[in-house]
Amino acid sequence: MATAKKASTKKSKSKELGFEESLWDAANKLRGSVESAEYKHIVLSLIFLKFISDKFEKQREKLIAEGMADYVDMVEFYAKDNVFYLPEDARWSFIQKQAKQDDIAVKIDTALHTVEKNNVSLKGALPDNYFSRLGLDGSKLAALIDTINNIDTVANECDMTEEDLVGRVYEYFLGKFAANEGKGGGEFYTPKSIVALIAEMIEPFKGKIYDPCCGSGGMFVQSLKFIDSHNGSKKDISIYGQEYTNTTYKLAKMNLAVRGISGNLGDVAGDSFFKDQHPDLKADFIMANPPFNQKQWRADNELVDDPRWAGFEVPPTGNANYAWIMHMISKLSENGTAGFVLANGSLSSNTSGERSIRQKIIENDLVDCMIALPGQLFYTTQIPVCLWFLTKNKKASSEGDLLGKRRNREGETLFIDAREMGSMISRTNKELTTDDIADITRTYHAWRGEEKDGNYEDKAGYSKSTLLDEIKNNDYVLTPGRYVGAAEIEGDGIPFETKMSELSKTLFSQMNQVKELDKAIHQNLKELGYGE
Repeated sequence: MATAKKASTKKSKSKELGFEESLWDAANKLRGSVESAEYKHIVLSLIFLKFISDKFEKQREKLIAEGMADYVDMVEFYAKDNVFYLPEDARWSFIQKQAKQDDIAVKIDTALHTVEKNNVSLKGALPDNYFSRLGLDGSKLAALIDTINNIDTVANECDMTEEDLVGRVYEYFLGKFAANEGKGGGEFYTPKSIVALIAEMIEPFKGKIYDPCCGSGGMFVQSLKFIDSHNGSKKDISIYGQEYTNTTYKLAKMNLAVRGISGNLGDVAGDSFFKDQHPDLKADFIMANPPFNQKQWRADNELVDDPRWAGFEVPPTGNANYAWIMHMISKLSENGTAGFVLANGSLSSNTSGERSIRQKIIENDLVDCMIALPGQLFYTTQIPVCLWFLTKNKKASSEGDLLGKRRNREGETLFIDAREMGSMISRTNKELTTDDIADITRTYHAWRGEEKDGNYEDKAGYSKSTLLDEIKNNDYVLTPGRYVGAAEIEGDGIPFETKMSELSKTLFSQMNQVKELDKAIHQNLKELGYGE
């Protein structure tokens, strides 16, 4: 029975993936002359509108079935169940009926505006006059509406909630758009395997989660997936974020809404350095993928006396890496943990006071774990990157803590070199596998002393628990490869004397061959009149 169930599950997953791919192929063929960066807002907005309309129609039918037909146009009877109320001209059924009309783009823009106006939580979330402005071919827009309408057929075939289904489609499309856009895709998307690894490392079960550069909201989505997979409760988590780019800010708000997740992303899009929308926040968990090596992020005379740099040097204007690190440290609660991605340059840079800042971070015993990642994980860049994990408290956890007992790791840092991990998923890109993520997180949690993960032991070439003095002796460089050493090479069972004898014979044979080749070359040159 178990085998049959497993096979059925595998078939179901295959069917879902096939649906996502076919939907993407159909939608992408209709793009025409519209750039991918613009087209994603068209597709994702329509998916969003289709989803909230389906939820609305179900709630409306439920009210009628319960004898409450007089209340079907009252917003309160939808909001109480986290359903968005939609006037008739903002519903998917209306858009679908009007799909062949010449003014369909205007009608979609009007529908999105109406949805936003009638639902306070969606303020600033939806594209404004996007469809009219882009001028997408009417017939292609109508065909796209028909394509997205097919999401319904799968909801009835697989054992998933509407949020799961549309969330998966939404996530799949975000990834595909990021891959298609190349460098520009990094503004809104972090590869799923990296986000999953960060979530499994910091285990955001209970408290406040913050992402100061949240992109399309992938860190939040993965946090909730982590909670679901470990039988936790979403009610124990509150979400805070901020995003600089307005169009990406809208993507994030839609991404959360599609999954029924409420979060505070600030009133508007804004720069976390200059327009911090959560000034008093102290987060229990921070997950982030800041822009790599962001240049000229402030002028020389700006933010010089900012309290976020208190106790450190003022971060240089030419690179924001350490500004992001200090911003996140300032946001951590007393027992908070942060996991974030940075370019490898952050591990050893000596430019403009960065070494001094890094030294103080290390001496303040904030560095919990450092992970070197394999290359080719990002669609946007081939530069090597790493994961930083910082914590305000390395002490042993007390009895009754949600995560169980933890070992005292004061004055220690774990280094993991995962550069040899990952599998190619395309000609140019790689991802961490489920087994890779499990191996890394098991190593970390065993080091932290969590009994479920067994006892920790250093593994040459892979992991090393390192004392502060050793990091100091290495000039406060945090490159994992410097600490884990070289991997041990397994012996092949052949005695050294035997192996040396065979290698020597091979070497002498090759040296004799070189002599013969030299003679032949010399003779050929002589015959051509160039020799002595």
